[in-house]
Amino acid sequence: MAAKIPVTVITGFLGSGKTTLIRHLLQNNQGRRIAVLVNEFGELGIDGELLKSCQICPEDSDGKDNIFELTNGCLCCTVQEEFLPTMQKLLQRKDNIDCILIETSGLALPKPLVKAFRWHEIRSGATVDAVITVVDCAAVAAGTFASDPQAVLAQREADESLEHETPLQELFEDQLACADLVILNKTDLVDEVTKATVESLVKQEVPGIVKMVDSCEGKLDPSLLLGFNAAVEENLDSRPSHHDTEEDHDHDDEISSTHLILDRAYEPEQLMMELRTLAQNQDIYRIKGFVSVPNKSMRLVMQGVGTRFDQFYDRPWQNHESRQTSLVFIGKDLDTSAIESQLVAL
Repeated sequence: MAAKIPVTVITGFLGSGKTTLIRHLLQNNQGRRIAVLVNEFGELGIDGELLKSCQICPEDSDGKDNIFELTNGCLCCTVQEEFLPTMQKLLQRKDNIDCILIETSGLALPKPLVKAFRWHEIRSGATVDAVITVVDCAAVAAGTFASDPQAVLAQREADESLEHETPLQELFEDQLACADLVILNKTDLVDEVTKATVESLVKQEVPGIVKMVDSCEGKLDPSLLLGFNAAVEENLDSRPSHHDTEEDHDHDDEISSTHLILDRAYEPEQLMMELRTLAQNQDIYRIKGFVSVPNKSMRLVMQGVGTRFDQFYDRPWQNHESRQTSLVFIGKDLDTSAIESQLVAL
């Protein structure tokens, strides 16, 4: 029987740096033939398009044979509807694939996806090599998704009926609890003392055997990310989850996404300032997209987490493309009309 295809599941909260990590891995694939599944949250395929622009696909391919976008909802909720047929298609090509990377939505729980590798349609042809959890070091340092254990204890003692954890904190903890490797990303944005504090918080959520590595912009050697041979689907009982006793789970219904496609160009710094203002005025977790810049032949990628933004030019605009500005916003109780009116008026 042919060896199973190793599958690496890359999880992590919104804006942690999963796509950047995968993009770097693809550009430094050391000859590996890699297929990628991207689970987008939102209707515009920003992450998939970013990976297709890596220029690592064969010359006779436009990337569609290597990169699959699963857009029919959060992957942990829709594994049977879209993930299964895509995996079956990939398994038919197993002789031409060395490994598969799955980038989950920032809102996905890892375990329901890993459980799918127990299905007979998949288990004979693929195995989960490892679950890698990417952590935004700066966000955790700011206390966005981590609680002070002493404060939680004090709250519990004061009021047993009080809700101690937000759904986002539970999700963050579940992503860590399923990990074979934790990447502390964006370490360049914090000092050593702060990084040590983040490490301590993460260690509370992972077994001692799970290692952590530091990263800046996802620039890690592929040998650190591939070849764990963990067969994760066979030992899920050792990876606890807040949702282990539930038949189904619900995400925070107030978390949603919206997108805008604008037929105009923007000066990057001016647009970034406006997006920061929007993030301050609304509960926006993530902003990402492509920007048309005046007098520039290159497409600008702009990404934001809270009020922190970065940008880079990924490739030239193609002749058949409209030079539009396309942005996705992910957050809580989004006011889409306010977002659109502010950007149109800019």
